Amino acid sequence: MKDLKLFTIQYVGLKEGVHRFDYHIDRSFFEHFDYEDFNDVAVDVVLTFVKKSTLLELHFQANGSVNVNCDVTNEPYDEPIDSTYELVVKFGQEFNDDNEELLILPFGEYELNVAHYIYELIVLAMPNKRVHPGVADGTLKSEILDKLEELSIPNQDVKEQEEETETDPRWDSLKKLLTDK
Repeated sequence: MKDLKLFTIQYVGLKEGVHRFDYHIDRSFFEHFDYEDFNDVAVDVVLTFVKKSTLLELHFQANGSVNVNCDVTNEPYDEPIDSTYELVVKFGQEFNDDNEELLILPFGEYELNVAHYIYELIVLAMPNKRVHPGVADGTLKSEILDKLEELSIPNQDVKEQEEETETDPRWDSLKKLLTDK
């Protein structure tokens, strides 16, 4: 956690007003959290830090891309990241982070580490199901996709057409009786 000291903001020494902090996040950042779902990470996070007399306002803006494996084909691809997060820090008697948008720090604190908030911002910006863009538009050629198509259940319309063309000849003569009326 020694490297995460870069994400510690000592707000006691800052003047009231707006301050900007820029962070470049790569794969080594997620190794500190033992998170191994990402192949590669290239995300820039801009933290706009507003210090007021009684509270702190933090606005996180993350832009970049994360290389992950597709859930369907297991092919790696770059998932774009564009996400924001707002956090208000107030001061009270004891530490409280029950509310995700409000953090209460004890009066004696003088610094805040924002690494965990950046971690959550990027991880939660990822979609639940990661699908390669080539799967959706049909441009990706993969052995796995070929095998899935081979093993897939045929379309219901195709089955109905096959059933209509293959009828038992004994029923054909009975169908003629219905149409003779």
